Amino acid sequence: MSTPVLLVMDFQTSIVDRLGSPEVLAAATRAVDAARTNGVPVVFVRVAFRAGFPEIAASNKSFGAIRQRGDAAGFDERSTAIHAAFAVRPDEVVVTKRRVSAFAGSDLDVVLRAAGATELVLAGIATSGVVLSTLRQAADLDYGITVLADACADADPEVHRVLTEKVYPRQADVTTVDAWVANLRG
Repeated sequence: MSTPVLLVMDFQTSIVDRLGSPEVLAAATRAVDAARTNGVPVVFVRVAFRAGFPEIAASNKSFGAIRQRGDAAGFDERSTAIHAAFAVRPDEVVVTKRRVSAFAGSDLDVVLRAAGATELVLAGIATSGVVLSTLRQAADLDYGITVLADACADADPEVHRVLTEKVYPRQADVTTVDAWVANLRG
C-alpha cells in the first residue's frame, strides 16, 4: 500500500505575491484541505538563507547575485513564511531548503522516510523551478509522484504547459486538484 505525502513547495509570501495567481493559490489550499481531511500528511517547503547568505556560492547562477548584492529583500521572515492562506498547523512540518529542489540542502528525505512516504503529491511555484527539480530528484529516489498541475504556476505559461503535458508524464502522474481529491474520497 502506498503512503502519500502532499508537498506544498515555495508557496511563501514573496513568491506567491510575485508568481502566484488567486486560482493557483485556491487550488493549492483545496489540496491541503483535502489532504488534512483524508489523513494525508502535508509538508510545506520554503526557500530561505541565513544572515549573510553563507549557503550561497558566488558561482551559483540562481542565487549568487543575491549574495553579491547582500540583498536580504525577499528573504526576511515575513517574505519566506508560508502564505497565510494555508494556516500551517503546529503538527505540520515546514522544511527549509537552500536550493531549487525541495531536497537540496534540506532534511526533506529524512522527514519523508520517517513518515513512511512512498508517494509524493507535488504543488508548487514555479513549475520550471522547485516542481521540476523536486520531481526529478524524487524520481531518482524511487518515490511515486503525482503533480497537481493546477496547483502549480510558472512565470511562463507555455513552459508550464510543456512541462505538465509533455515532460512530467514521463516520471509522474499529472492531474488536477479536483481529480486527486475525488480519488482520495473514492
